[in-house]
Amino acid sequence: MFVIAAAALIAAATAPAADSATASDQGVPIPAAIKAMLDNAIESGNDAEVSTIVKYARLADPASGDAVLALANKWRADRAAARNETIREAGVFDLWSGRAELGGYRTSGNSDTLGLTAVLDATREGLSWRHKFHAQADYNQNQNVTTREHYLASYEPNYKINARLYIYGSGLYESDRFLGYYDRASTSVGAGYSAIKTPSIQLDLELGPAFRHTYFTDGTTQNSPAGRGTMDFKWKLLPGLTLSQTGSVYAQRYNSTVSGTTAINAKLIGPLSAQLSYYVQYESQPPAGSVSTDTTSRAALVYSF
Repeated sequence: MFVIAAAALIAAATAPAADSATASDQGVPIPAAIKAMLDNAIESGNDAEVSTIVKYARLADPASGDAVLALANKWRADRAAARNETIREAGVFDLWSGRAELGGYRTSGNSDTLGLTAVLDATREGLSWRHKFHAQADYNQNQNVTTREHYLASYEPNYKINARLYIYGSGLYESDRFLGYYDRASTSVGAGYSAIKTPSIQLDLELGPAFRHTYFTDGTTQNSPAGRGTMDFKWKLLPGLTLSQTGSVYAQRYNSTVSGTTAINAKLIGPLSAQLSYYVQYESQPPAGSVSTDTTSRAALVYSF
C-alpha cells in the first residue's frame, strides 16, 4: 500500500492545483489528486491511512505539505472533540466494551463428567476514569461428585494521570473450597503504568498495598495486610490472532497467592472467536487437606461486544 500511495502521490504532484475551495488557509493550493486521496482516507476514518497519505504527499509536493498536514490535524482534532462530547453525555451503562466467554464439556457412559466455565470482562473508558469489571466461574463434577467450584468477581476503577500513568482502586471477591476457603475478600489501592502501548503490543503493570480477609473451610478467619502486583500483557501476533498473559500476586505474612492465565484467541467470524487458556493458582500456605497449586485448562467460545 505504501508503494502504491507513493507512486500515486508523486504523479499527483504534477497534476493541476485544486481550486480555491481546496486551497489552504495560507493560500498554498493542494493538487487536486492529492486532495482527493486525502479526502478518501479521512472519509474511511482510518488514521493510519491518513498518516500514510500525509507522509507521501509532503514528499511528492513539499509546497503544499503543510496544508495537507493542517487538514489532517484538523480532522483528528474534530474527531477527538466529537468523541469527548460523546463520553461526557454518556450514561453510566453506556460505552462499555468487553467479552463474554463460555465453555464446557459433558461425558457419559464409562464416565459421567460435567465441566463448565464462564468469564465476563467489561471495560468503560472515560475521559479521566477507566472502569474494569471481571467475573469468572469454574465448575467440575465427576460421577455426581463436585471436584472443582471456583468463583471470582472484581471491580477496579482507574484515575488517569496521563496517557500511561494512573491510580487504581481494586476490590476482589473469591470462593474456592477446594483451595481451603469459603470466602476471601481483598481491597487495594496503588499506581498503574502502561509500560508498552502500541497497536500490536500492550503491557500494563500495577503495584500497591492491599488488605485481605479470608474465611477458611476449617471455620477460622484471617485478616492481614498484603502487597499486590499485577501484569496484563496482550500481543497481536497476526490479524485475528492474539496471545495474552495476565498475572497477579498477593504477598502477605500468612499465605501468599500467585495466579495467572495464559490464552490464545483466534477470531472466527464477526464478534465470535475461539480461545484456549490455561489458569494456575498457587497458595503458599493452604489449610491442611488442600494442595498448593490448582490449574484449569479451558476451551471456550468468546463473544466480543
